[in-house]
Amino acid sequence: MQLQFSRKDKSDSELLHIYKTLLLPRMIEEKMLNLLRQGQISKWFSGIGQEAISVGTVLAMETDEYILPMHRNLGIFTGRGMPFHQLFTQWQGKFNGFSKGRERSFHFGANEYHIVGMISHLGPQMGVADGIALAHQLKKTNKITAVFTGDGGTSQGDFHESVNVAAVWDLPVIFIIENNGYGLSTPSNEQFRFNSFTEKGPGYGIPARQVDGNNVLEVLDAIREIRADMQQNQRPWLLECMTFRMRGHEEASGTKYVPQELFDIWAKKDPISNYEGFLLNENVLSPEKITEIRAEFKKYIEEGVAATFAEPEIIPDTAYELNDVYAPHHFTPTLPASDKKTEKRLIDAISEGLALAMEKHPELILMGQDIAEYGGVFKITDGFVERFGKNRVRNTPLCEAAILGTGLGLSINGMKAMVEMQFADFVTEGFNQIINNLAKSHYRWEQNVDVVVRMPTGAGVAAGPFHSQSNEAWFTHTPGLKVVYPAFPSDAKGLLLASFEDPNPVLFFEHKALYRSYAEEVSNDYYTIEIGKANLLKKGKALSIITYGFGVHWALEILAKHPEIDADLLDLRTLMPLDEEAVFESVRKTGKVIILHEDCLTGGFGGELAARISENCFESLDAPVMRVGSLDTPVPFSSVLEQNFLPKKRFEEKLLQLFNY
Repeated sequence: MQLQFSRKDKSDSELLHIYKTLLLPRMIEEKMLNLLRQGQISKWFSGIGQEAISVGTVLAMETDEYILPMHRNLGIFTGRGMPFHQLFTQWQGKFNGFSKGRERSFHFGANEYHIVGMISHLGPQMGVADGIALAHQLKKTNKITAVFTGDGGTSQGDFHESVNVAAVWDLPVIFIIENNGYGLSTPSNEQFRFNSFTEKGPGYGIPARQVDGNNVLEVLDAIREIRADMQQNQRPWLLECMTFRMRGHEEASGTKYVPQELFDIWAKKDPISNYEGFLLNENVLSPEKITEIRAEFKKYIEEGVAATFAEPEIIPDTAYELNDVYAPHHFTPTLPASDKKTEKRLIDAISEGLALAMEKHPELILMGQDIAEYGGVFKITDGFVERFGKNRVRNTPLCEAAILGTGLGLSINGMKAMVEMQFADFVTEGFNQIINNLAKSHYRWEQNVDVVVRMPTGAGVAAGPFHSQSNEAWFTHTPGLKVVYPAFPSDAKGLLLASFEDPNPVLFFEHKALYRSYAEEVSNDYYTIEIGKANLLKKGKALSIITYGFGVHWALEILAKHPEIDADLLDLRTLMPLDEEAVFESVRKTGKVIILHEDCLTGGFGGELAARISENCFESLDAPVMRVGSLDTPVPFSSVLEQNFLPKKRFEEKLLQLFNY
């Protein structure tokens, strides 16, 4: 035997259970490879040779502790008792899988089994693990979380960000690195310049350990020891599991890039044949028992395959698909409990709304750069640490991706999160988490995402090209996100409170130039305004102005300057979901429409509005649909250049042109 096993205090029955848990995913994989060769499945990512890591991990953890595996960790799924029939149904894209045919192979989660699958970008699940662990920490459950990555995946920024956050916050996460020597075809010496991932642990201030990833007992004991340490001294660990991938990255890629001698060496260290030999020597197994177990598993697998092939193909239902993009939410408006109002600026209304949300939702956690004692760069959370404590008002490192992932993890573990982008421009650092994790989770595996991302946005304050962008249109293109953009303090407060009640991810845009420049009477009480409902601010017959954000105030100012223009002024308030009914009703009434937004003209949300209006209201139009936006340039720093960049003056000119058309 190439591997040396130490049973320690494990009973024969436990050793036999480990063997069965190890053998089942191997036999399933062998069946999948046969089906692949027969053209009966489309693709397969093999974990043959790496099963011991998955099995050692899953058996060392409690069944209610979350594991975030990757696509070579079949043993995690089978080890948690997921029925093979449903797994195969998932892999075949049938409706009765775990994602209704919407997600391939292992890109799904199941809260029932405390498993959260990866997305193809590899790294983002590590930030999610941070959030799940943070929820456990705050609930004082003494549970741990395990998340997998490959040696190649550690080159991603998500790895650094997530390990760093876990270290800074002392989160009970085991970062399990399956070091199999290759990232697809790229060998380790072209991925990193160190000898072992254990060298990385001290750099983050956390312990690290290396084990033989092919020795199931060594992995099992290591996880148990780390888990016990975490329960006594909460902190993250790095666990490097040395192993080898005996198949290609996926079957189509082949293995020609790997020297044959490596296969020869690692074949002698096969995790199953070695462990089987150990059990035979220990008289725990016999050849007859092996035959019996294999026959039992073969029957189980064949029955699952047959049952899946017998299931019908999905018949698409467009309405059903569209309805599943968002988690169900029945909005019930909350009206103010009294008539008490005080004058509030936008910044005051948002701060007050946040505080009321914190009082109503004790499971709500606020995260962002400098939001704790400093109160945020705009002072919206000033005094919140004293009121709600540092556990709930959390300064974060400069790592937007990990923190957005943490928000999703909190949601998975039954909590709510607010993530403040210090400036909306900085959201590019966490774009992947929002677009591919937060937005798609409900559609993929029915996971609600109770995350509100606050986005201080907009120009007009001479902040230059990296603190002034209007980037709301980036997110209106992504199904699953809700995009809110209020123009008034009263709307901001009610919509923000509604956002925290909504089980879907909300991008909440707040115009920086409006924070302290506009005030109105706002209720002091808790109240909500429905997301997705526009507000008709002015009624007229001559034309319709459709706008949002600062555009509303520009329109009001220019209409006051031109009392002869009898216009509808519609404040969208929410961009997604869009209140099409309000837009179309106004346009059909007036027959003329101008769309105004601060974003650059090309690719701005106004283009989508214009297309929908043209398609649905063409017969009612008496003039071309007009759009006005900022120049198609970055936002300039000079105040003179910035005012020229912004569309206010051009809007007035085009409004008069439309009025006189």
